Amino acid sequence: MATAPGLLKVCQTFLACIIFILISSPVTYNHHPALKWCMAVYCICFILSMAVVVLCVGEWTGCLPIPFSKFLSAYGLLAVIMYLTATILWPVFQFNKSYRRNDNSETIAASVITAINFLLYVADLVYSARLVFVSG
Repeated sequence: MATAPGLLKVCQTFLACIIFILISSPVTYNHHPALKWCMAVYCICFILSMAVVVLCVGEWTGCLPIPFSKFLSAYGLLAVIMYLTATILWPVFQFNKSYRRNDNSETIAASVITAINFLLYVADLVYSARLVFVSG
């Protein structure tokens, strides 16, 4: 976990925890299906990132039926696509006047942290894709 991809995973999970704290009230995301999708993205990516951290810390990376590097690349691609949608949808449906319920500092911070986490997932995908191509 002391490598760059490991630190990226820890940062991703930490930022997801901050997002959960910021949008913990269902009123924040319950008024439109797109915002529910964003919440699902945060939850799915958090759970899978935590699973990767646990697999690495517990040294169980060899227990998967596929090579761990390929798993990381597939998960990284999925997470990037999902976070891209959340990075676009969250601000659109939170700050558009026709959909807006609130525009408090928590939703603004959640938008910014979502974008930062998206960039972390992109960097993580680059690292894991390089790992797959180098190891063949």
